[in-house]
Order: sequence, then C-alpha cells, then structure tokens
Amino acid sequence: MIPLNLWELPAPIKALYADCMEPVCHTYHITRMELDILLFLANNPKYDTAAEIIEIRYLAKSHVSTSLKTLEAEGYIKKYYKPEDKRVLHLSICSKAADLISAGRQAQENFLSIMLDGFQPEERKLLKECHFRIQHNINLYFKETKKDAL
Repeated sequence: MIPLNLWELPAPIKALYADCMEPVCHTYHITRMELDILLFLANNPKYDTAAEIIEIRYLAKSHVSTSLKTLEAEGYIKKYYKPEDKRVLHLSICSKAADLISAGRQAQENFLSIMLDGFQPEERKLLKECHFRIQHNINLYFKETKKDAL
C-alpha cells in the first residue's frame, strides 16, 4: 500500500493557490494565466522566452501566446531581440507591472504560509528537496520516453 497518494495532492494545492491568486487577478483585471506568466518571469529572470515558459511550466503554447499578447498590449511586458541573436524573442517586464507583481508575490507568500503552517525550517528544507527530486524524476521519465509532459 502506498502511504501517500501524491496524485491526489495537486487538486487541493491548486485550489488553494487559485483562491490566493483570485483577488490579485480581480484587482488588476487580468487572467490567472497572465498573472502566472508575469510571476514566472519576475521569479525566474534567467528564463525569459515564451518557449522556456511553455517548457518549464508545462503550459499550452496557444495559452502562453495569447496571454503574452495581452500582457504586451497592456504594457506589462515588452518583447525584444538580443543583439547577438536575432532569432530568439525575449521578454522583459515593464515598470508598469511592479505593483501587480508585488501583489502577486504577496499572494504567493500567503499561499505558502497557509500550506506550510506548522512546518519547522528543517521540515521545509526536506520537503523542498523531496519536491525537486520528484520533479526531476518526472522530467527524466518524459525526456527518456520522448513524451510530452502534462
């Protein structure tokens, strides 16, 4: 018998995260996908292309493309090419997004504080290590089988 049903855990985690993010989306009149993309770019500055967002977050190309168009039209991001490589389109966060990103990060902190309430620092560290190991194993499986992940 498996002591922990890992496949059941994502549903309540996603529900909690959505509940924490919803007020930010409502306040700034953006979709969850748009907020997720902005926060991804803000929290992971070394990944600044649509392809990286799609690959790392396992998001649909069409959803990312649509959201990036909206974020650019709203003045939250800009697209640019690096001088050394005109083939890859990069994404940059505009100053207009500062308050939105701050509110999103605050919502993320609230999410984590709810989810990890009562965990000691060493337990949080171990949980993080286990999470990365599980994610690595899943990514390796998909890479070796040449299947697309979710």
